[in-house]
Amino acid sequence: MSLFDDEFYSTRVSRRTRWANRDKKSLSSSSWRGRKWSNTSIALTSSLASALVAVLLFGLFTGFDRGGSAAAGLSTPVTAVKAADPLEKTIQAAAKVRPAVVSIINEQSLPSSADGSDPGTSPDSGSADKGSDGLAQAALGSGFIFEKVKGKALIITNYHVIADAEAVKAVLSDGETRDAKIIGKDQITDLAVLEIDGKGISTVAEFGDSDRLQAGQWVMAIGNPLGLSDSLSMGIVSKTKRVIPVSLSQDGVYDWEQEVIQIDASINQGNSGGPLIDLDGKVVGINSMKVADFGVEGVGFAIPSDAAMPIVQDLLKYGKVNRPYLGVYTMDLQQYFAQQAAGSAGGSNGSGDSGNGASPDAGGNDPSDSGDDVQMPPPPDLKLPKDVKSGVIVLQAVGPAEKAGLKLNDVIVKLDKQPIGSTLDLRKYLYDNKSIGDEIEVTFYRDGKKETTTFKLGEKAED
Repeated sequence: MSLFDDEFYSTRVSRRTRWANRDKKSLSSSSWRGRKWSNTSIALTSSLASALVAVLLFGLFTGFDRGGSAAAGLSTPVTAVKAADPLEKTIQAAAKVRPAVVSIINEQSLPSSADGSDPGTSPDSGSADKGSDGLAQAALGSGFIFEKVKGKALIITNYHVIADAEAVKAVLSDGETRDAKIIGKDQITDLAVLEIDGKGISTVAEFGDSDRLQAGQWVMAIGNPLGLSDSLSMGIVSKTKRVIPVSLSQDGVYDWEQEVIQIDASINQGNSGGPLIDLDGKVVGINSMKVADFGVEGVGFAIPSDAAMPIVQDLLKYGKVNRPYLGVYTMDLQQYFAQQAAGSAGGSNGSGDSGNGASPDAGGNDPSDSGDDVQMPPPPDLKLPKDVKSGVIVLQAVGPAEKAGLKLNDVIVKLDKQPIGSTLDLRKYLYDNKSIGDEIEVTFYRDGKKETTTFKLGEKAED
């Protein structure tokens, strides 16, 4: 019985084959009729054929690699298989980038705890985290060196890794710690650029093309998860482009959207800011966040390298990203209605909510249209027509908006006749469609009456 199912490899001979062979035999007999071979000719031909078969079999089993006597073309398949070995690819890719990956330490003046213990030696921050200058480790993340300029090494990391830092340090792959200077940062895109002394640094990460990523493609995340420096994790690209809502102040109010790469490689606290690389060892993303809900595994996100690089260039040039500035601190009208409903059900007026929905910037460094935590919830008797269900409430007007006459409790419903239903809509319209110095038409309600004003967008001054 044959080992194969199809008859091509079978030892059986079909009836059709027997008839074909009989015809061929007849043809062969008639074609060579009248010709006779000598015994010497037959023996010589058989010897040559046997020798040729032996050489071919020997070459196939040895790969024609020994003695240099084989044809190069026949040895190529063996070499190609070895070069494409995925295990070798991951090792080579990681080795290419790892010397450029650093750990980032965010140091701040942390208050002493109520019992007088030192916060710098807590289990979360690790032992001996308090420096001689009185600062303590407040956060830990990752970054990677992407360029060397005039004796300085430039590092990309996340904004949230260095947010509120009084001092920043970078720990190289060999364990050496160097002081880092913040060159620029942007909360909206969660990116920051640092600078350290470049002495002795020879490896910089090379960028790949994130727009060419495909779902199912293997990628690796390198970083400092949970303080475990120089750590690798591997997975696939789950989705090349995923738009997720972001709460910039982490108060539950979504006021921005981020386009990210979704991956299933492990991303844990401390991985933020590290590189996501392909199997060629090129950076295709900056690890940024994960879904940390109970029961959720393998859902991580990275900022695409192609989206990050224009931001990085602005940070290098200006120290920030220049965006058009409207000059309003806002609260979503739908959230106001929700607070009112909750207040009525609970017997209060809703003004005691710990988060008032003001579009924040977590420290005043966001050059956006909306700003700080403004503890001024609008009064419960906000006057609006019954058909107005969405918009943004002005909690405070500054800069261009103040000069144009916008006031507390004005409800913005349109920008340039484009409906605006939330702070997220407001930001997206400004950043995607307008530039500093452009004129903008603002439609709003004041005391139940619709009004319109036009003014020029400004640029937010540094805080």
